[in-house]
Amino acid sequence: MPSLYAKSEEELEKELKLEKSFQARQIISWLMKGVTSWDDMSNLPLSLRNRMKEENVQIISSRIAGRQDDRSAVKLLIELEDNSLIECVMLSDGDGRKTACISSQVGCAMGCSFCKTGTMGLVRNLKDYEIVEQMVHLHTIDPHIGHIVFMGMGEPLHNFSSLMNAVTCFHSPSAFNISYRKMTISTCGLVPGIRKLAELDLGVRLAVSLVSAHDETRSLIMKINRRYPLAELKKALIAFQHTCDKRITLEYCLLKGVNTTKESAKALFSFTQGLSVNVNLIPWNKIEGLKWETPSHEEIKSFTRVLDAYHINYTLRLPKGRGISGACGQLATSTRKKECQTNS
Repeated sequence: MPSLYAKSEEELEKELKLEKSFQARQIISWLMKGVTSWDDMSNLPLSLRNRMKEENVQIISSRIAGRQDDRSAVKLLIELEDNSLIECVMLSDGDGRKTACISSQVGCAMGCSFCKTGTMGLVRNLKDYEIVEQMVHLHTIDPHIGHIVFMGMGEPLHNFSSLMNAVTCFHSPSAFNISYRKMTISTCGLVPGIRKLAELDLGVRLAVSLVSAHDETRSLIMKINRRYPLAELKKALIAFQHTCDKRITLEYCLLKGVNTTKESAKALFSFTQGLSVNVNLIPWNKIEGLKWETPSHEEIKSFTRVLDAYHINYTLRLPKGRGISGACGQLATSTRKKECQTNS
C-alpha cells in the first residue's frame, strides 16, 4: 500500500487489519494534519504503531520537490513515487479565499495548442491518492483552503475513476469536508465524461474550456473539437444543466487576433443560448515556444463592449500566478527529474 490517502474508514480498517474501527478514524484525523510518521500518531496503541513500522506501511507516497511564490499564488513541484513530476498551485484572492488548483495527470493527451501541459503529451494518469496528496502538501502552506479547482495538469474527465475517488475524499466529513459546490471540474470538452458526471449529479461545478464558438477555429486550437464538435458539446452541457441545475463556466482564453472579433462574440452569443453560463475571459498567459500572443488592453476592451451589447454574462479574470508560471495553461514539468529546475 503506497499511501493511506483517499481511503475510507472501512477500507483502512480492513487493509490495516485494525482491531477497533475507531482507530481508522483516528488515523484519518492524523492524515488530515499532514502527519507522515507513525511515531507521531500518539493516540494509537504503541503495539499498532510498531506493527505498522515493521510491516513498512507507507503513509504518503509523494513529496514536495520545489516551491515558488508570488503575491497571489504558491506553486509546488511534487515528486511522485515513480519520480514523475507534477505541479499544483494555491491561489489567493483579495477577500482572503484560498483555492487549490489540482492536477489529475502527468502531462495531458488532449494537445490544446495554447496550453503548456499539452506539449508534454500524456505520461500517465494519477492515482486517486496522488490527487489527494496535492491538497495535503498545499495544506502545509495554508490549512484553510476552502475551494478546489481541477484545473492543473491533465484532463480530469480523462481520469474519471481516480478523479471521483478524490472528490469523494475531499467531500468526506472525516477528511477535508469540502462542499461539492466548492469544487470545480474543468474539461476541454470531453463529452462522454460530461455525461457521466451529469449521471452522478453530485453538485460539483463544471467549467469548460471553450476558447472559440466557431467550429473551424476551435478545431485548429483544440483537437478535442474534431471528435466532439460544438453542437455535440452543447447537447452534453444542456443535459448536464438539466440534471444538475448548475450554472456552467465557459473558460474563454483570449488570443490576439483569433477569437476577439465581433464575429467571435456573435458566435459566442449563439452558443450560450439555452444555457445558464458565465464566460470567464482569460487573457492568454505567455508560454515560450507557443505561437499565440496576448491581446492588448484595447483589443480586450473592444471585445467586451460587443459582449455587453449581446448581454453575455462574463468575468474578466485578473492574472494570478503568472510570475511563477502558475497561471492558467502554464503548468508543465519535465518528465525527467534532473531536467526540472525550480526556485526554492
